[in-house]
Amino acid sequence: MSRDRVNMLVLQRENSWDKEEWIVPLAAALHGVNTQDATWTPPGGGNTIWQTVRHINYYNERILRRLTDRPISSTGISNDETFGPPGDAEDHEGWHETLKEAEALVNQLLVAITALNDADLDKPLGSDTLGAELSRWTLHDAYHSGQIVLIRKQLGTWRV
Repeated sequence: MSRDRVNMLVLQRENSWDKEEWIVPLAAALHGVNTQDATWTPPGGGNTIWQTVRHINYYNERILRRLTDRPISSTGISNDETFGPPGDAEDHEGWHETLKEAEALVNQLLVAITALNDADLDKPLGSDTLGAELSRWTLHDAYHSGQIVLIRKQLGTWRV
């Protein structure tokens, strides 16, 4: 069976996580972010870096569960609730656990995606296909990576 589309999704996942080419991947955007910076709220409102990573982890966990045929909670949590609280600037362990969770999820997702073939991508998922959902999900993480870079630029901590 063909794997051309699967290989493209793996490449997109790598580019959105840790392979820097023309976009800043999430791992690079998060590199060196300390707890103080992770809990800083942008002027005028918005989410902290910690909240953004928590949100990414929530959706990465959901897509991983779909790919590995594990049940997905149907508690009806809203998108806004996935960001959670802004984080505690003194909770260094909590921030590092959130980062470790992000990396672990991405590694598990890469394994799950690599196990697919192109026919799997045509399977229905919600109102679309698995392939379409995976493609949108990769863009989701890349979008939030850009937000993190902008927050770091506001803080003056981006690649100084």
